Amino acid sequence: MKTGLLVLFIIAASVGATLYYSLQQSSPPAWLAWAEKSQSVEAAPAPNEPPVVKASAKPIFAPLDPFTVTLNENGRSRILYVGITLRVQDDGSRAMLLEYMPMVRDRVLKILAEQRPAYIQTSEGRQALVAQLSAGLKEPYAPNPAVPYINDVLFTAFVIQ
Repeated sequence: MKTGLLVLFIIAASVGATLYYSLQQSSPPAWLAWAEKSQSVEAAPAPNEPPVVKASAKPIFAPLDPFTVTLNENGRSRILYVGITLRVQDDGSRAMLLEYMPMVRDRVLKILAEQRPAYIQTSEGRQALVAQLSAGLKEPYAPNPAVPYINDVLFTAFVIQ
């Protein structure tokens, strides 16, 4: 009788250990994957609802050549060197920025030339500069009435001397 109980205990421990280690693996067991698949089918949207469009997995960047601008503050000239990369929503926006690059650079240079060195060295000043650049670059480029969709203005270099 004791040997039978010992054999049952060993079998139960073996089954428990097998389940424990199989749940620790990165892929779920087949019976669990089947259960998750049937739940995901139940959670599918109704056919009348529009499909949800997911954002692209990879970001789309449009790097600009660096800018060097002379700034005047209290009769003193300072040099601003800025590297900028734009994160855009789609390839069409990137293509538009490349097509109108002389106008893009002109707008950026005009905005940078208006800055005060002491202010843009602060985090508030840089955030305000990002907002100004973003607003200026999102305006239409004549004669095209379309606008590029710019998600972020990123500084890749920022030096004031």
